[in-house]
Amino acid sequence: MATVASSGLTPKQRKTVAGGAIGTLIEYYDYYLYGLASAAVFPAVFFSTEDPVIAQLSSFATFAVGFFLRPVGGIVWGIIGDRVGRKVVLMSTVVGMGLATTGIGLIPSDQAIGIAAPLLLLFFRLCQGFFVGGEMGGAATMVVEAAPIGKKGLYGAFLISGAGVANVVSGGLMAGLGLTPGSWFIEWGWRIPFVFSMVLAIAAVILRRHLEESEEFTTTTTLLISATGKKHNPLVEAFRHPKNTILGILIGLPQSIAGYVILTYGLSFMVSNKNLPAWMGFAGTMIVGLLQIVVAPLWGHISDRIGRRTVYVIGCLGFAAMVYPAFALFSTGNMWLIWLGQIVGFVVFGVAMQATLATMLAEMFDPEARTTGVNIGYQISNTLGGGLAPIICVALVAAAGGAFWPVVVYAAVIAVVGVIATMMASIRPDVEGAGRLHELAVAPRVSAD
Repeated sequence: MATVASSGLTPKQRKTVAGGAIGTLIEYYDYYLYGLASAAVFPAVFFSTEDPVIAQLSSFATFAVGFFLRPVGGIVWGIIGDRVGRKVVLMSTVVGMGLATTGIGLIPSDQAIGIAAPLLLLFFRLCQGFFVGGEMGGAATMVVEAAPIGKKGLYGAFLISGAGVANVVSGGLMAGLGLTPGSWFIEWGWRIPFVFSMVLAIAAVILRRHLEESEEFTTTTTLLISATGKKHNPLVEAFRHPKNTILGILIGLPQSIAGYVILTYGLSFMVSNKNLPAWMGFAGTMIVGLLQIVVAPLWGHISDRIGRRTVYVIGCLGFAAMVYPAFALFSTGNMWLIWLGQIVGFVVFGVAMQATLATMLAEMFDPEARTTGVNIGYQISNTLGGGLAPIICVALVAAAGGAFWPVVVYAAVIAVVGVIATMMASIRPDVEGAGRLHELAVAPRVSAD
């Protein structure tokens, strides 16, 4: 019998949780970093000949485009994860993300190489989207399958603690570098955090190289091969019972827009509409990340007590209620109130959704289609929600003459959709002997006469 550490985890489980969290750290680091740069840096570096509003829209358009390959990556890496193994996916995606983000930091400005600059930005952004598409499904599946019964919410939430570290590192680097002379920051300073992504990728490879597949996954795979002589197609299995696959997309929408409305568009709103210095928003993002590290496991633990569904609904409704106060605080121009706005707008309820979503999605699918199912729900919702949120917010506020009330309505509508979908989903209980959601589709072999 394995020796259980004082934390309640075996050495294998600890390695799995740490390996999953480091990948989520890089996923969110890359995407938050790109979001911050697209709000405050890229319009001047890669779209400098455009009207300021057009430059901002163009910058956010490249931000959105990266999300369009996330579902493609999610399906491709999901199929690999459910057929070959989760470890292959987690090793491949983290290296790909590191290379793509580092590549962005090495692109010359449009003043130096013209149209090639935004085209290269677009290429590396698409690569980011493809590789990040497989990360959350693989990490969430491996961590949830390895976590002890009754504590899957807690340990699944450590993935979002990794996202908090990403917020601290990305926001802290950009805030610190943003205090340097403006011309140096725009020309060179912003590139340092992007190149640093490769250091994080190397650390992730070191942590993940000894990961092992879960007993649940290997048992299911062995059963399928012994009964049919082959493995199932995970994409077919995910849509064999389509209700949860479709609901997973709708459930993920509120979580996907929360950070990008409050932190990414919020920064653009402060800089473009209120003429505030970008470092103020960067520093607030760092504070948000510090709190997120602690708040995410707290919500995960609460979800183990009262249920993932309940916590997620609370998160949806709370986020919708906090958007107006957050932007009202942003509009004051006061640094302390802006930071408070970022905290109440995202940390309290946005993190509640983040902390429970991946675990809940993993509990909505059986092992042979789990990585694929999680990726479909998580990545398509992030494409439709998070990827388009900043550009939708820019357009809504511009149409309203600078007023932010349309953003409040937009967030509320998305939150209601998430609540309804969450209430309709079938979720496997985190208890001993819970079994499968659906009977394993095993057709007996037909022997040749």
